[in-house]
Amino acid sequence: MFNKILIANRGEIALRIINACRELGIKTVAVYSEADKNSLPVKFADECICIGPSQSNKSYLHIPSIIAAAEITGADAVHPGYGFLAENANFAEVCKSCGLTFIGPEPEHIRLMGDKAVARKTVMKKNVPVVPGSKGGVSDIDEMKSLASEIGYPVILKASAGGGGKGMRVVWNEDELLSQFETARTEALSAFGNDEIYMEKYIVNPRHIEIQIVADKYGNVVYLGERECSIQRNHQKIIEEAPSVALTDELRKAMGQAAKKVASAIGYLGVGTVEFLLDSDGNFYFMEMNTRIQVEHTVTEEVTGIDLLKLQILLANGEELNLKQRDIKISGHAIECRVNAEDPKTFMPSPGKIEAFHPPGGPGIRIDTAAYAGYVVPPFYDSMIAKVIAYGKDRKEAISRMKRALEMFLIEGIKTNIPLHLAILEDKRFLEGDINTHFMEDFFKRNEILSS
Repeated sequence: MFNKILIANRGEIALRIINACRELGIKTVAVYSEADKNSLPVKFADECICIGPSQSNKSYLHIPSIIAAAEITGADAVHPGYGFLAENANFAEVCKSCGLTFIGPEPEHIRLMGDKAVARKTVMKKNVPVVPGSKGGVSDIDEMKSLASEIGYPVILKASAGGGGKGMRVVWNEDELLSQFETARTEALSAFGNDEIYMEKYIVNPRHIEIQIVADKYGNVVYLGERECSIQRNHQKIIEEAPSVALTDELRKAMGQAAKKVASAIGYLGVGTVEFLLDSDGNFYFMEMNTRIQVEHTVTEEVTGIDLLKLQILLANGEELNLKQRDIKISGHAIECRVNAEDPKTFMPSPGKIEAFHPPGGPGIRIDTAAYAGYVVPPFYDSMIAKVIAYGKDRKEAISRMKRALEMFLIEGIKTNIPLHLAILEDKRFLEGDINTHFMEDFFKRNEILSS
């Protein structure tokens, strides 16, 4: 087993990794920027080391500083968490060349799944359903017009190296195609250093369903059910839940088997998430694969009883997966709300000092956070400060517990999006499970809380 793991991340995920390592008897090293010198990961890790200024490109994204910290402290493995360098194939390669185990998939798998156009080609070879579209990147306007005419408008342009909505544009007719293509390409180049764009048929009002998979180095793969991730704003998830009310047992099995095909096709190692679009007729299409632990891994843990962080570390250590598909049982219902330091009406970040902080408790409530009273939320990073996870015997109880928890979550000194979460949880459509990726657009039209 690893002797010491360096955590190349910050905030609640760094603290979550520390917890998993403690249970496994592994020492931890927290790296931190100058802005995070008073953070809880720094307090609770066995060792800590500053890796640079507050700006992420000079600290959490600065590979030489992280590798130097690992060498100085004698770490033998690096856990990237999510975000920052978690899906950076170059970082994984550097770790490997320096004799450090990267707790994640092989660099080539990160690179393969990170290129959305190549990933699409790969899964098509395994007969996994994909949205009709280009076989790879497109750059010729006449070729795009011909393809769009063939698959039918609307179409969506996506950055091959992208994610999070960057370099993504919906095109409703041919007159918009050229301008939207240029906009998407410029945005993709700015965000990812790669301006390649591919085209897909735009599925109107789909659900966003993701399948959690785990795989060992011996070729064993299992899926741990699905997560419903359709409540989004600007392609950023707000609320996630497991299981999805839209899936039958038959559909769940079909999507799970498709996800296993994707992982097996590349010899994947570790935890990963295969994301699908689900249309109103029950047809599903491969969208992408995330080669890391997800923010919303918590809801899968709650309904399966499996600690994904501990499992991820064990698999990276070369242990054989001790789970069979028949062993996976989904029990009850779990919902996660991402609590952000932001204005619930304008979505503007709200950094600053937390004057009072009292997280809720009670049956079925889990809080993943690195915030505390007196903590200063820095303006340099993602605004999420806590995840509230509610578990119940069914969806109704999970929602009830989530509402109770959010109403009793005391955070003073900064603004948070808790009022927005409470409004969503009381929305008739949400309560009925009538949701899709455009839910929030309709929600804002029906409620006084306004989008920026």
